[in-house]
Amino acid sequence: MSLRPLDLIVILLYFVVIGTIGFLASRGQNTTAKFFTAERSLPGWVVAFTLMGAIIGTGTFIGHPGAAYQKGLFLFLPQFVLPVVFVLVAKYVVPFYRRVIRMSAYEYIGLRFGLGGRLYTSFGFLVDRIFDIGVTLVTAALAVNVLTGWELKAVILGVALFTAAYTLLGGIKAVVWTDVAQGTILILGGLLVLLRLLFAPEAGAPFAVVGEAWRGGRFTFGSWDFSWASLFDTQVTTVWLFTAAMAVQFARRYATDQHMVQRYLIARSDAEASRATFVGAMICLPVFSLFMLIGTCLYGFFALTRAPVPEIADSVMPYFMGHYLPAGVLGLVMAGVLAAAMSTVSSDLNSVSTVATTDYVSVFLPRLSNRARLLFGRLMVLAGGLLSGWAAIMLIPGRETAPISERVLTIGAILSGGKLGLFALGFGTRSATRRGCYIGIACCVVFTAWAILTEPTSRLLDLGWNFEMNPILIGVFGHFVLFGTGWLASRLCGGYRPENVVDLTFWSPRTRDPR
Repeated sequence: MSLRPLDLIVILLYFVVIGTIGFLASRGQNTTAKFFTAERSLPGWVVAFTLMGAIIGTGTFIGHPGAAYQKGLFLFLPQFVLPVVFVLVAKYVVPFYRRVIRMSAYEYIGLRFGLGGRLYTSFGFLVDRIFDIGVTLVTAALAVNVLTGWELKAVILGVALFTAAYTLLGGIKAVVWTDVAQGTILILGGLLVLLRLLFAPEAGAPFAVVGEAWRGGRFTFGSWDFSWASLFDTQVTTVWLFTAAMAVQFARRYATDQHMVQRYLIARSDAEASRATFVGAMICLPVFSLFMLIGTCLYGFFALTRAPVPEIADSVMPYFMGHYLPAGVLGLVMAGVLAAAMSTVSSDLNSVSTVATTDYVSVFLPRLSNRARLLFGRLMVLAGGLLSGWAAIMLIPGRETAPISERVLTIGAILSGGKLGLFALGFGTRSATRRGCYIGIACCVVFTAWAILTEPTSRLLDLGWNFEMNPILIGVFGHFVLFGTGWLASRLCGGYRPENVVDLTFWSPRTRDPR
């Protein structure tokens, strides 16, 4: 199918608005402090919006409806771990980072454990972000492909390069102010789709799709089995396992990942940063719920109308948009899809650039001028866009693959490399040493490699003693392996600790009292 002229006009207008915001934000971007942290000058309400933009992407706009359509609300309850995580992050982590670091979260690991720990965590972040941007790009491209028939790879590269262009020009200011516009469009687009489903005349009476989804089991939360055997079930991932995985994922992402920490740094004050962190999380909960409800209603709609549906669950949302939304509304909702993608991609590209510049160039070339570092940072935005496009092409789903949202949770947990455990080791204990940190990292790498190679769903090696549990637990256990072995090695083997170790932990009075 092809878009109607009115839809194309709406989408073109969206691109013009976003491009204009990016261009206006580019004024005065002549230092790395302005480009990466806006010199800590932005109001809290804007920070809350950009936090939501970093969390909500096309994985939510396309992936959540696809997952709920196929399997029900198995991702619904685990999302409610998010506000608990953010309460702790807002109270303790945000003021700590604003006191200890300048631009990069991994500066902290360098202060606490030395260059090796800093390079390990920063490199892990770069790999994880490139993967995550790839997920965002491929889900956006699936929607555009279904709506227009445009080739997936061309859409992926087009969105990646356009987003890289305005991020390259405007830096974090462009990211933040476009997030405000994109977040508004995203939510409005989701509400329009839901209203169309609830009052669909093709499905009968208003709200008939909800009743049909209930009868079809799409309002169930998945398996509640809480037993030892459920840990080894590779076919059914229980609510408890999803909740554990997402709790670790949320804690790791919002307490340690640069694309979130960078947002804590751009606010005008500690109080505004902490408040924006919590508000941003609370905005996300109804947005998550909105798109999962859309997925259940999509099941009810197609069950009642018996209309043909695409073979890939992640294509159901864009298929409905293309066939059942009126002209103009379709253009606005498609702009919402693009907004969801570009708000995530822009923030991630900026954070990738920050890490590459701060944790590598500034460390190994400390005498490089600020102008040269800024040029390198801009080039890294472009390089990150191209690498992410390649990752997205590798993630294009087939007919038999699991929903993207489910695959992302497993792969993302593994890619984290025990990073939450490493930050907890440094932030939560005064006894941890540099030697213990490196031993913990080595143990985590060995454990993760062994588990990935011997896990039961796609076993590459049979060593006799294999990882037999659900693969989603690999990433969860990795953090505990790093923390436990790092702490034990520190106690047994000793090693270097910085003289101001108390100021680099939770136990610092200034950390516990952000005033």
